Amino acid sequence: VHLVESGGGLVQAGESLRLSCAASGRISVINSMGWYHQAPGKQRELVADITSGGRTNYADSVQGRFTISRDSAKNTVYLQMNSLKPEDTAVYYCAAEIRSPAIQLYTNYWGQGTQVTVSS
Repeated sequence: VHLVESGGGLVQAGESLRLSCAASGRISVINSMGWYHQAPGKQRELVADITSGGRTNYADSVQGRFTISRDSAKNTVYLQMNSLKPEDTAVYYCAAEIRSPAIQLYTNYWGQGTQVTVSS
């Protein structure tokens, strides 16, 4: 199983970016999917997640600015980031709880990360 992120980059404050993360490989079921970020010298933190039923959860710092969504048919999760701030600068990681045919337990998988840089 692999998670591949795309969509990061350098933007100015107030602009928008859309991140995508596609899961591939031998997948039976994907439970929750989410986005985390990690700024230099800080711990990795949850940005937003979404359950298989579509229930969403956001960090207070992004509530009202970011929107998480998923396309279950494509095994893909998105993060629409609007009104970006310099403090949003971080590496953004995709995560997913996936059950594969070989392992009848949910396992957490991570993407390689994509850099988001917001200049003031």
